Amino acid sequence: MSVQRLADLLRAQQPCVVLTGAGISTESGIPDFRSAEGIWARYDPFEVAHVDALRRDPARVWEFYALRLEALAGAEPNDGHRALAELEERGLLRAVVTQNVDGLHQRAGSREVVEVHGSLREAVCTACGVRVPMAAALEQLPLPACHECGEVLKPGVVMFGELLPAAAIERAQQLAAEAGLLLVIGSSLEVHPVAALPGETLAAGGTVGIVNRGETPWDFHAEVVLDAGAGETLRGLASALAMVERDLTRRSDG
Repeated sequence: MSVQRLADLLRAQQPCVVLTGAGISTESGIPDFRSAEGIWARYDPFEVAHVDALRRDPARVWEFYALRLEALAGAEPNDGHRALAELEERGLLRAVVTQNVDGLHQRAGSREVVEVHGSLREAVCTACGVRVPMAAALEQLPLPACHECGEVLKPGVVMFGELLPAAAIERAQQLAAEAGLLLVIGSSLEVHPVAALPGETLAAGGTVGIVNRGETPWDFHAEVVLDAGAGETLRGLASALAMVERDLTRRSDG
């Protein structure tokens, strides 16, 4: 299946909502936690990124997240992030629902972003709910503490063993149910409840498209499935849609 087929589908099945996973950010040099690269080779994510680990050894958890933030510091939005921001600017994309916590969608210019797994831009107090910029938390290492109640802060991401933020997942489910097209980019669709979002779209009569390296459980139900990289595909998609728009403009002028 071609990028042109995906472009035709996006124009016909509005509104379009995009769901992104780690596959869009790996092209910015951010490894998926399943990979054995960088800090993931030295830390078991289930030991340092689990909420029980924060209770058991908060200093080690914060050591890990400080290294993770250091690894993210040099990452920049790639063609995939920028293409999605461009599509939103042109009115062809309603929102991005992302499983990523790196903030690259916002840095690329996307405005409607639902972060279902939280964000590394801030830290939060699990006792009283105070939120602080991550930079302020890092100044207090090795154990950042809440300035209101003194409890140890938690990175503002959803850790293993925690529920997703209710408001974010409810918004994501609403967007998926209202989507004419749910376009999945760089997600294996294995982590629930986000993995069930294609079902929300299909149940409401919408269509699903998937761009991912490797198979997903929803491939059989999707109208378009591209086993391809996010950046190249989304840049091609944006270019194909721009060509259609220019052609329509010429016709109307003529």
